[in-house]
Amino acid sequence: MKTLLGKASPYRSGDELAGVCAESYEERIAAQITLADVPLKTFLNEVVIPYEKDEVTRLIIDSHDINGFNLISHLTVGELRDWLLSDDTDTDTLTGIASGITPEMAAAVSKLMRNQDLIAVAKKCSVITSFRNTIGLKGRFSTRLQPNHPTDDQRGVAASIIDGLLHCSGDAVIGINPATDSPAAVSNLLKLMDNFRQQFDIPTQTCVLSHITTTMQLINEGAPVDLCFQSIAGTEQANHSFGINLGLIEEAYQATLSLNRGTIGNNVMYFETGQGSALSANANFGADQQTCEARAYAIARKFKPLLVNTVVGFIGPEYLYDGKQIIRAALEDHFCGKLLGLPMGVDVCYTNHAEADQDDMDNLLTLLGVAGCNFIMGIPGADDIMLNYQSTSFHDALYLRKVLGLKPAPEFEQWLIKQGIVDDGGNMLQVSTSHQLLNTMV
Repeated sequence: MKTLLGKASPYRSGDELAGVCAESYEERIAAQITLADVPLKTFLNEVVIPYEKDEVTRLIIDSHDINGFNLISHLTVGELRDWLLSDDTDTDTLTGIASGITPEMAAAVSKLMRNQDLIAVAKKCSVITSFRNTIGLKGRFSTRLQPNHPTDDQRGVAASIIDGLLHCSGDAVIGINPATDSPAAVSNLLKLMDNFRQQFDIPTQTCVLSHITTTMQLINEGAPVDLCFQSIAGTEQANHSFGINLGLIEEAYQATLSLNRGTIGNNVMYFETGQGSALSANANFGADQQTCEARAYAIARKFKPLLVNTVVGFIGPEYLYDGKQIIRAALEDHFCGKLLGLPMGVDVCYTNHAEADQDDMDNLLTLLGVAGCNFIMGIPGADDIMLNYQSTSFHDALYLRKVLGLKPAPEFEQWLIKQGIVDDGGNMLQVSTSHQLLNTMV
């Protein structure tokens, strides 16, 4: 099964690096034809990584919902593709079977799909989450305002937050990657954002993307933690390289829930993933990187997150070489996550040594908007000056909302109108230099 999934996967540099991809186009097609005839029930008996050696495998098998699976249990992988694309398979139906699909089933069927198939099915999936606002509603499109700074300078961070808010960004979360994971530095950033949010009564949530153990320490110290963040991967060994396991995530989840900081919902976790993470940790066990990525979604699903973000091009060209591979991987990740019942967002991004440019990102951004992606990143100028990679800007989100007729989260939209940033139709208004956001003291 592991060999078949690897050889059926569309070509990417990471699978070649791992030695698991097809050696020719003909071999790839043969593998896809063979995979199409595999019954879905087979995935419950033949695992990619042994049950006794991997807690992610145990989670996948032990948490499988047989009732959710019954509707599709008689299908092969190829028949599942046809069923997913059928007009008779609607949003409610897909929601009902989400817990009955394993990550490997989702990965397998994605390998038989064209890009337009991935978009069409993901568009039919709806995953709605909430904390202080509601994310994932039809016709809505959110952003994570990412005000990173290379020295965590509070004035620099605040300037980026103000810039983003004035460009309608930040309804998914205002989330900072800290330059250092020290508890003191993280605490200062949390307090900055929380004070800012309360001062202007902004209906959103904040997060500093520190290690989960740092967040837990700060929760115990009474810091204003809204969301608990952690990067996750699809194998136990890869997660061990991150310094985490399922028990630790459960402990952090319960601690964050106990704070009761959400006003309209209690989705408190924020997870990030990325194709290649298991391989980069030498922990893929011979599995292809897209199957490993989908397995990470089983972890995310267990903890009912507010946000799941595949940082698709961040790990580098060793794993996704160029714009074409990044675009394909992003559409696969979004499709698999949504099919498994997750609130998927995508960091539409690339590193400066990848064979990609901003035109590739524009193409991917537009495709994800059509596919119903829950959120993307909003970064000043699309250039993260702390992490040193290229992503999407505040203006990119404005473009997508305009051309596709999308709006921010409803609570955040009403705040923007009240602040005089947009009118009732969502059109940007001229903001006076005397606007209260531009006269904030930090």
